Amino acid sequence: MTATPAALQFSEAELLGRVSSVDTSQVAVDVSNSGLLTRIGIGNLIAIKGSTEREFLIAITERVTRILSDALPDQLPADGEDLPLTAVPTDAVRGALIGTFRTVDGEKKNTFKRGADSFPQIDRECYVIEGANLQRFMGILGADYPANERLKLGAFVADRTAEAIASGDKFFQRHAAILGSTGSGKSYAVALILERAAQLKYPNILVFDMHGEYAPLSDESKGGFASRLRIAGPGDLAQPADDALFLPYWLLNRDEMLSMILDRSDQNAPNQASRFTSHVRTLKERTLKAEGKDDVAQTFTVDSPVPYEIKDLLDLLNIDNTTKGVGKNGPVKGEWEDKLTRFISRMEAKLEDRRYGFMFSPPPPAIAYDWLAGQIAKLLGSNGGKGIKIIDFSEVPSDVLPVVTGTLARLLYDVQFWMAGSDRTPVTLLCDEAHLYLPVRDDADAVQRQALGAFERIAKEGRKYGFSLLVVSQRPSDVSRTILSQCNNFLSLRLTNDADQGVIKRLMPDSLAGLTSVLPLLDTGEALMLGDAVLLPSRIKLDLPTIVPDSATRDFWKDWGTQAPNVAALTKAVESLRSQTRR
Repeated sequence: MTATPAALQFSEAELLGRVSSVDTSQVAVDVSNSGLLTRIGIGNLIAIKGSTEREFLIAITERVTRILSDALPDQLPADGEDLPLTAVPTDAVRGALIGTFRTVDGEKKNTFKRGADSFPQIDRECYVIEGANLQRFMGILGADYPANERLKLGAFVADRTAEAIASGDKFFQRHAAILGSTGSGKSYAVALILERAAQLKYPNILVFDMHGEYAPLSDESKGGFASRLRIAGPGDLAQPADDALFLPYWLLNRDEMLSMILDRSDQNAPNQASRFTSHVRTLKERTLKAEGKDDVAQTFTVDSPVPYEIKDLLDLLNIDNTTKGVGKNGPVKGEWEDKLTRFISRMEAKLEDRRYGFMFSPPPPAIAYDWLAGQIAKLLGSNGGKGIKIIDFSEVPSDVLPVVTGTLARLLYDVQFWMAGSDRTPVTLLCDEAHLYLPVRDDADAVQRQALGAFERIAKEGRKYGFSLLVVSQRPSDVSRTILSQCNNFLSLRLTNDADQGVIKRLMPDSLAGLTSVLPLLDTGEALMLGDAVLLPSRIKLDLPTIVPDSATRDFWKDWGTQAPNVAALTKAVESLRSQTRR
């Protein structure tokens, strides 16, 4: 049996220089080979001899410098001639330590691990990793992942022949974020990851699609692998389509409902909240009694998702608002009389607004006790082999979007939470355009804070219950810091805004913060992959998905030169605007 050759084999010509200084995360190299210096760029890899002959410490270059200084010539001039000074270059390279490579590690050969077991010693030899050494080294990354854990994302920019492999388990189980400016290839990256997941037998990913751009992934005529649902629009209220998804008001907990209809500045707000809470609890208990669920009736709370008729709630509130009290000399002003008027008006306005029909005007079957279990099975089940579900939120009013996303996320998480541990299947929520409904808490209003509470709870606790987030945004500076700080993996495409780059920089270890300098320079479809799912922070070229999302950037100049505006389509769009539906 032939011995496995060492993946890193250096000749004297590849010697860059020697270690001149070291701190806890960085190393400085005094370059002796000036020719090699001209081939080194930011992000190149350097191998530094470790404590044994079988060990190299690996660093990523962050800074390359050449300083010219005056020095005496090697030979003195003849008598009477002036003493000339010559310009002598002083070359240096600074790198961030990222890991340890061993040619032999116990019974294993050619291994790489994150982190440095020891620090480089002064005057140790440093080599540039390029050519065949680079190919062999890149081939090691991800090679140890078993076949059922490998998530192929693309190829390394440093070596296009080497596949960029991440750990699918670590990518999803520890929360992840895909970040990039508009037009950087974000949607293609999402479609690629969904395509890779669809090759598994039972993937379970729910995509919160804000603009309907992932609809092609569910088109069977194009080889689509996902199922698609839409949050019901006004056009679905009379005759709901098969793909229309309703979120009835009774699914909302007390705080979510009050955030929509209670004006906290109203002096009667405490009274309104009190009567609402009391009546909702009474109506839910009435439903449980009618269904013969006496055991549930003994332990349920006002937040339990139990159906009730909202017209019955309005009737009870109207009775409170008009009932007079009884005094010694006849009728007196009632305890709640006229204190609920504004609250009732706001609730009636929501009921009459067809944009909110998916919540306040659900079809009769959605008021049945057994309806919820069927909906959860549709959302969290394998759905006939299509475990990837795309939920289209494009017709949801922007002012209520946070409540809808937050309610759905909380409901799904609560079901997963209360399920027996042995029966749980992992679930991932892919939150597209997360900045729209997961804002920084200081900037959030009462409605947005309700959604934030649900998602932040998932970010903090979800991993224990097999529930993770994949956050997608073009403005990471506008996304909740709590949620981003819980993400352990980042696929960062081109980011040109300083504030957005700063968010990534703050979330990374200090030793790797310098890598963010390449973010504004990335080409479309290139990304910086960082986190637990990859051994080496890497710049990669993402593969193209087989089915592309409906998010391609329009060619303004070409279209203006060839395509006239379609007047008939404009007329149709006006009618869609009036009817609040695209059908």
